[in-house]
Amino acid sequence: MRYFSTVSLLMGLALLASCSSVPDFTPKPKGYNRIDLPAHRYQLLGGGHPYEFEYSKEAVIKRDSSYMAQPHWINVYYPKLHANVQITYMDVQRDRRLYNKMMEDARKLTGKHEIKATAIDERILKTPSGMRASVFELSGEVPSQFQFYTTDSTRHFLRGALYFRTATANDSLAPVIEYVKTDMVRMINTLRYKN
Repeated sequence: MRYFSTVSLLMGLALLASCSSVPDFTPKPKGYNRIDLPAHRYQLLGGGHPYEFEYSKEAVIKRDSSYMAQPHWINVYYPKLHANVQITYMDVQRDRRLYNKMMEDARKLTGKHEIKATAIDERILKTPSGMRASVFELSGEVPSQFQFYTTDSTRHFLRGALYFRTATANDSLAPVIEYVKTDMVRMINTLRYKN
């Protein structure tokens, strides 16, 4: 018994002696999850829509199932990235009032993000087919980081908006946001309306 208490005492003293009063602590750098992004490959949209464009082979096309969806509203969904590009289309039927309403709605939907956005940058792009597209890049913790709309100003109006089905902060999603933005610019540049 005496042997056991002596060994226990020595082990306790050795343990106390090995502890130093000055901590040896080095902070580790901030890390992020590794996101492996596939190469950009594209395919042409089918399905009898009054428009066509090239979209990523990493995405699948789903019909918009919301209660207010029109016949040619679709989602370009990226299952591996949990990203969704909502495409809404309206035939404005040469009706100037409906055309102006669609333009106003597109700007209102972008403007709703002003509460959380640190910046909203708008650019006008001219596509290879001669159409113009208004592109909005939103910074900050916003639910939609990239939006656009394009029209032939007489009949067709198409809007796209990027959303993620995740609560991850946008700084962690930055590589994925850039990846999908590249695909969305490809959509804009290859967009053609069918008459």
